[in-house]
Amino acid sequence: MRILIVHNLLWAHYKSSVFQALQRVVDQHPTISLHVLQIARNERSRASLESATGEITPTYTYNYELLFDRYLEDFSLRERAQALLRRAKAYKPDVINLTGYYDPAQIMLLVWAKANGIRVIMQNESTAADQQRGGWKEQFKRWVFRQCDGFFCFGSQSADYLIQLGVAPSKVLLRKNAVDNASLRSVYDSTFPNRANIQKSMGLQANNFIFVGRLIDAKNLPMLLNSFAEALKQSTNSTDWGLLLLGDGTEFSTLSQLIIALKLTDRVTLLPGRPWFQVPEVLALSDVLVLPSRSEPWGLVVNEAMACGLPVIVSDRCGCVTDLLHDGQNGFVFDPSQPAQLTHRLSQFMDGSVNKHQMGQFAQQFIAPYAPEAVAQEMLDGFLKIMN
Repeated sequence: MRILIVHNLLWAHYKSSVFQALQRVVDQHPTISLHVLQIARNERSRASLESATGEITPTYTYNYELLFDRYLEDFSLRERAQALLRRAKAYKPDVINLTGYYDPAQIMLLVWAKANGIRVIMQNESTAADQQRGGWKEQFKRWVFRQCDGFFCFGSQSADYLIQLGVAPSKVLLRKNAVDNASLRSVYDSTFPNRANIQKSMGLQANNFIFVGRLIDAKNLPMLLNSFAEALKQSTNSTDWGLLLLGDGTEFSTLSQLIIALKLTDRVTLLPGRPWFQVPEVLALSDVLVLPSRSEPWGLVVNEAMACGLPVIVSDRCGCVTDLLHDGQNGFVFDPSQPAQLTHRLSQFMDGSVNKHQMGQFAQQFIAPYAPEAVAQEMLDGFLKIMN
């Protein structure tokens, strides 16, 4: 069996760790081969998160080919479609795994595959809740999904969305998403012993909530700032708590002004985005991750925080909630349209009315099955199922 995977961005480290794990599993089967077509190096909106020259990054070794060593926005649909079709014809796959239904070039490859008797598995990140749904787009998706033999989904909510669109549950072959748990934890563990000294040098509080992600409207960060300000007033033990916002984006100026208006300049720290493998260095200075998004297909930063043993407070609009959040055990779920709910959860951690250490231990336990090795094995099982 010859497996071809089409993926958008080589930069997407979480996928590279899964592909490497899949390569290891495939290498145990002499009759199976794997090849990954990475379309572009990165996209411009994430350029600042690429590793700088001289930095030591985890190395992932799997059979891949980079079609364009440029940003995704820097080449045309025609170039992309021609390159994909040319390389697919040369590889002669038995099954193709496509990134998603939103790329016309991959839809062209889907049509070619079906015309040539090649099985197709589609990856799906979307959920019914992450955007408004309806109209001709949903009808188009139904048509695309009818052409596919199976689906790899980013969690239960993603799978449920496909089933609502008419996909048979038996065609959902994977309901998980993973990051490189081991590499992230290693960086966290190497940083944590020096936590107090680093916090002091950066002027941070002894305890910190943290948000990690792009500073954009969908992340709902003004609500987080307002809820944090209110929790500081309500809590009986808020003197040593701060908030870190790690990331870059279009809302930076707006958030900076709001921090001043709320008189939080001594409690909230804005930190520039950094490569993924350095994020645990900041998680080691933190105690609780908060993801307040109004729209989020999954929320991989929740995986990252749990792998580092942090409790999490996550909006119920995030796709990972159903799978990763055990409310009251490894963190809390809240409605992003109800600021009082978030304020209450922040206050509970400040007051010590919840055991953050125990919650962190549960977080590590619950994220263990969401490791690259587990996802890779389920992917291979899915490929074998549709071929048989």
